[in-house]
Amino acid sequence: MSWNGIFSPGFGSRTTTEGFDSSPARDPRCAAVHDAARRRVARWWRTTALSSRAPYSPPISLSSPPQAEDRPSMLRRAMALVLAFAAAAMWAPPRPSCAAATARGAHVTRQVGGRERDRLKKAPVGIGTGPSFHSSRSTPSSSSFRRDATGARMAAAAAAAEDLRSEYLQVLLSRRRDLQVPLSVEQGSPVKEPLYQGNGPLGSREVMESCPRKEVENFEEKLVEENFYLITESGEQGRVPVLLLSLNDTAPKRKPVIVLLHSSYKCKEWLRPLLEAYASRGYISVAIDSRYHGERASHKTTYIDALKSSWKNGDTMPFIFDTVWDLIKLGDHLAAREDVDPSRIGITGESLGGMHAWFAAFVDTRYSVVVPIIGVQGFRWAIDNNMWQARVNSIKPLFEEARIDLGKSEIDAEVVEKVWEKIAPGMASQFDALYTVPLIVPRPLLLLNGAEDPRCPILGLQEPASKTSKAYGEAGSSEKFMFIAEAGVGHKMTETMVKEASDWFDRFL
Repeated sequence: MSWNGIFSPGFGSRTTTEGFDSSPARDPRCAAVHDAARRRVARWWRTTALSSRAPYSPPISLSSPPQAEDRPSMLRRAMALVLAFAAAAMWAPPRPSCAAATARGAHVTRQVGGRERDRLKKAPVGIGTGPSFHSSRSTPSSSSFRRDATGARMAAAAAAAEDLRSEYLQVLLSRRRDLQVPLSVEQGSPVKEPLYQGNGPLGSREVMESCPRKEVENFEEKLVEENFYLITESGEQGRVPVLLLSLNDTAPKRKPVIVLLHSSYKCKEWLRPLLEAYASRGYISVAIDSRYHGERASHKTTYIDALKSSWKNGDTMPFIFDTVWDLIKLGDHLAAREDVDPSRIGITGESLGGMHAWFAAFVDTRYSVVVPIIGVQGFRWAIDNNMWQARVNSIKPLFEEARIDLGKSEIDAEVVEKVWEKIAPGMASQFDALYTVPLIVPRPLLLLNGAEDPRCPILGLQEPASKTSKAYGEAGSSEKFMFIAEAGVGHKMTETMVKEASDWFDRFL
């Protein structure tokens, strides 16, 4: 296997330790190490400072004024004493902080060849014996200041992340405030003739069929299929068709879940090979029809018609955002099921489904393991660098409509920017990959793309990937992020991507 590029977590080595306070005033375990430091200063005093003073003379009585001949000696002693105190205050041992030294071990994460290797290093700290140099007042160590600064920075980042999520939720709510209804479930039935839109070929299912499966005796008999509808809001599109597969076996009652999302013009039934493969391995596998697809469509142009309507009227957000709302509601439903472990809900998708997975994981932290496939991209970068054409061509009738309305002779960057802002507000600005993908930290995140994908240009992902890697490193979760761009691959999901996604879920979910 060859890769055009791999962004692995972090860039360089990183060491993390448990969060202890290294100030002896607040953590008594550090006092012994500080005493050892002061003993070193005392030795320095005996061997260095005192070696340059006048020959020893009897102690001076404080009850009587010093003789004239004693004053030079006293000045030298006083200066040396001041230097000793200064050295004691500033001296820091060339080793980890006191908390790290007194802890049983420090967790060291090292990057080797783009992969992370973790090991526990247990290094005993030798603490000398003898009289201690005590001070009635202690000052926080530099490591304490650094830890406080890091904590403050992380707290500020967490607050900023919540603000952006809240802002995004307000965008989702802005076009459905009058559509709110309590979440409910209606019984469904298997779809015998799925509706596929568009005029292009569907492609082969061989890639999905390569997903690892577990050999289960009488698999078809043990496979439990559920078809139902989630009512997420009033109106025709508020009825979300759901297909759920699981095994009726003796495994623990609560199981991990993987939500799988289809690409443009397809539907949940297209994903059945993946659903069955994950179900055979003990997962509950779930797929939905995204807005204006599958059972939520009535003809082959339903999706394109909805995009045009959104541009004209601005009352819906059929490109990505409306389906993200459904995925939030799906999270509500899954978390409430008795057979689901609510802390183990993964999400993945291909192309449009990869975008759905990206934005759903950004806004809803219940999606605990995330694998967008050929979906994450830099919308703003594509506009600024004239690399928007391939993405636009995937839904070109929408942009042709906008071009006419804007009085343009051809589709240009201005048309693209105006369309994105109308049908998905903020997608090419504050909610773009550069700002939202890093906020998935510290949940395990695997980004899978083709190195030659014109719809998701790899150059537009360099900065988001770098920023995301840094965020995971600062959170001490470097091993939970990876970005893989498969060499020579355009906009298509490959068997390698399917296997990488499968391994990622097995590892973290």
